[in-house]
Amino acid sequence: MKLLFDVNLSFKLVKALSDIFPESKHVKDLGLDAVGDEVIWNFAQANGFVIVSKDNDFRHWSFLYGAPPKVISITKGNCSTKDLERSIRESFTQISSFLDSGEESLLILD
Repeated sequence: MKLLFDVNLSFKLVKALSDIFPESKHVKDLGLDAVGDEVIWNFAQANGFVIVSKDNDFRHWSFLYGAPPKVISITKGNCSTKDLERSIRESFTQISSFLDSGEESLLILD
């Protein structure tokens, strides 16, 4: 399960969640932290990543274009990286089911 964390989420999540999402990357790791959302979308699509973001553009594109790539939209307001890590860990079963689903393109995590 390869997650691609968008620039609006901490790069620290990659290491913090490496035990359950070992192939994950942050856009910063890939030199994509200063590019437009379309470039990130296309990269994720071409390389089998699931985009994790607070950015509404990815949510809208998921409705318009479907998957791939799949999108996990984080709707939590301001919170610490530790709180976000905990939330993602608590949602692991839900995320796994979403990633295994052939039909779903968007998962919203509160």
